[in-house]
Parts: sequence; C-alpha cells; structure tokens
Amino acid sequence: MTLVQLRHLVSLAQTGSFSRSAEALHLTQPALSRSIRSLEDELGQPLFDRIGWRSEPTPFGREVLARARRLITEAEDLQETAERLQAGQAGRLRVGLGSGPGAILTVPILRHMATHHPAAQVEFARGHTALLEQALRERRLDALVVDARSVPPSADLQVEPLAELRGAFLCRAGHPLLEDSAPQAPLTFETLRRYPLASTPLSDEIGRLLLERYGPQAHLDDCITLRCEDIATLVQVVASSDAILLAVRAAAPDLVELPLTPPLDAAARFGLVTLVGRSEPPLLGVVRGLIGALLRD
Repeated sequence: MTLVQLRHLVSLAQTGSFSRSAEALHLTQPALSRSIRSLEDELGQPLFDRIGWRSEPTPFGREVLARARRLITEAEDLQETAERLQAGQAGRLRVGLGSGPGAILTVPILRHMATHHPAAQVEFARGHTALLEQALRERRLDALVVDARSVPPSADLQVEPLAELRGAFLCRAGHPLLEDSAPQAPLTFETLRRYPLASTPLSDEIGRLLLERYGPQAHLDDCITLRCEDIATLVQVVASSDAILLAVRAAAPDLVELPLTPPLDAAARFGLVTLVGRSEPPLLGVVRGLIGALLRD
C-alpha cells in the first residue's frame, strides 16, 4: 500500500469514473485499474461496486476512504513541515553559549529569529564550558559557541573555527586611570591592580599569556577579584564602579579600553562545537550565518 494508491482511491471516489480519474491523474485507464485492483488484493476486499458506468465505494471502501484521506493529509502536512524545517522556518535549536559569545550573540540572534523565523524554537543556555559540553554529549544541546581553547581535544567533538576577537582591559568613561595615563607615564599592570579586576572564567592559555606579559602579579588566582559566568553582569558592575573588566572588546562596546603597557595582545578564538556523526538541525545553518556576521571586533 502506497500514498500513490491511496490518492488513486480518493480520486476515483470523487469522480466515480475510471476514465475521468485516469485523465485527472495523467494515467492510462488500465494503469489506474491495476492500482485499485492491487489495493483491493492487498486489503482482501472490494473497495468499489461497479454500477453501470459509475464506481461507488463499498461500505468497506468508505471506511478505507476516510482513513486514506487522513493519511494523505498527514503526509502533506509532514512534507510541508519538512520543507519549512529545511528552510529554517520551523523546528527547534538549542545552543550553549560561553560568556563572550553570550554577551555578543544572545540579543541580536533572538531578535532576528523572532522577526524572521517566528515559528522556530531557539533556546540559549549559558554556563561553564565543561557543563555545556556535558549537555551537548547528553543531547540536551545541539551545539556550543565557546572559546575553542577551553575545549579539550576529544574524538567525539568537532570544533569549527568561527572568529578571533581581541581581548582588552576595559573601564568606565571617567575612570581615574584614564586621567593618570599620560604619555610620559605609561599605564602598567601594577597600576591597574590598584582597582578590582573582573573577568569571566579564562582559559589556561590566557592565564599563561598574562604571566608572560605582566609577571607573577598577573596570576589569575591572585589578580582576578570579581568572577562571574555572565559577562553582561560584569559590564554593569564596571560601568558603575572603578572596577576594571578583562574581556573580549566586542562584548562591552560602551566601555573604554585602557592603553596598557605592554599591550595585552590577546584574542579569544571562538568555535562552534558539535558532536561528531550527529545530524545537524536545519536551524543551525541559519544561526551559523548570523554568528559569522556578529562575531566581529
């Protein structure tokens, strides 16, 4: 039994004529007759009574006809849903975001999806990279956008490079350090440490780079006094206090970059992390394009 046979059944019931149905279906009459006969043989009972030139459904045929119409409708709905999913107009996507990507991507992507893909379901999760990785492996997330250097190499994870964004020390406009940093008195890390230093959890590579640039005083365990997974919260704190933020520059465009000597000269390498061998949700293609446009300095 096929959908084609069921459509033949419905057409014949509508016209009551093999010849008219064959013409409407662009079939020969013998081909339509064979299709209906094959369906009758499979179901074990006649579906039509031939009354003169007209074919009328049998009582059993009427029962089959009602179900056939439901099945055809369901199949058409399924096809339409598949097309909408493929076009990114429907479906569900669950993405885990690291702190930097979360600050840059969350609002513009959700706004875009609400405007251009209102039937799609998009869910963002925030948290430590290790917890996001666990959720990805447990199929509770479809992908991650995180600092690629924070993801340990693993055979079951695929990391697609997305962008490198410059890091910086940032403060509010009018911060005392901006007044002190004249050309004849370069701003050093030692001077910066007079103020609280805020940051999200940083990778070991960034920790090593800070030690190379600024010495033992830049050890993450000692110099970071305010830690939070949510960079937006830290931005608010820094914007309303004398605290200093160490973060991706693009995550806090309203803050002022401090001209430190030597310069930080570091970048976060963001990547899209997925499970090897897992089929990609169609919506991920839509979001991937948005991410590429948004992850820029």
